[in-house]
Amino acid sequence: MYNPPHFEETRTEFLHALIGAHPLATLVTLTGHGLEANPLPLLLRHDGSPLGTLVGHVARANPLWREFDPSVEALAVFQGPNAYITPSWYASKRESGKVVPTWNYVVVQAHGPLRAIDDPAWLRALLDELTARHESPRPVPWSVDDAPPDYISALLRAIVGIEMPVTRIAGKWKLSQNQPAANRAGVIAGLGESSAAGAAAMAALVRDHGPPKG
Repeated sequence: MYNPPHFEETRTEFLHALIGAHPLATLVTLTGHGLEANPLPLLLRHDGSPLGTLVGHVARANPLWREFDPSVEALAVFQGPNAYITPSWYASKRESGKVVPTWNYVVVQAHGPLRAIDDPAWLRALLDELTARHESPRPVPWSVDDAPPDYISALLRAIVGIEMPVTRIAGKWKLSQNQPAANRAGVIAGLGESSAAGAAAMAALVRDHGPPKG
């Protein structure tokens, strides 16, 4: 992706944190039919490798696990908060009028070789791991063991695991860093008054990420 230096985020802990907070990825693979994109929740395993490994599962009926080209790295795109930025929030609108709308967003792109895993034991461990990850904030977490064993066994036969060791990762934090301080202050104030989805999260991000250093 196009990623100017003032928007580029290279800190692995920030990139991993966004994946953890927004795990629904768009997984892009090359197949004999061309590019395919599948929305898929993925879990990042901190397995000792430099960038970690993404794991998940798909329905056995989904052709993704059979048709992807294993010689071409897959791409997983994780989208964080985003918001429309009106030029009406910029102080420079009142000064010169030389302003235009834009869109602020946070995104992580992870690349790596994809492989399918058709192994019931591996899949059951993954289901337990995924469930623990997403149920842990609940007062009474649901467990895979809460469902009948034969029901879970049937479900395991209906899914296939996927695993993608991350070989490259890139982050783009487009948060008005290229604007002067007065314009950024206007963006923060405007987003703070907005009822649009994601506006409050974007206001906090703009507040926490100032202009490029140096």
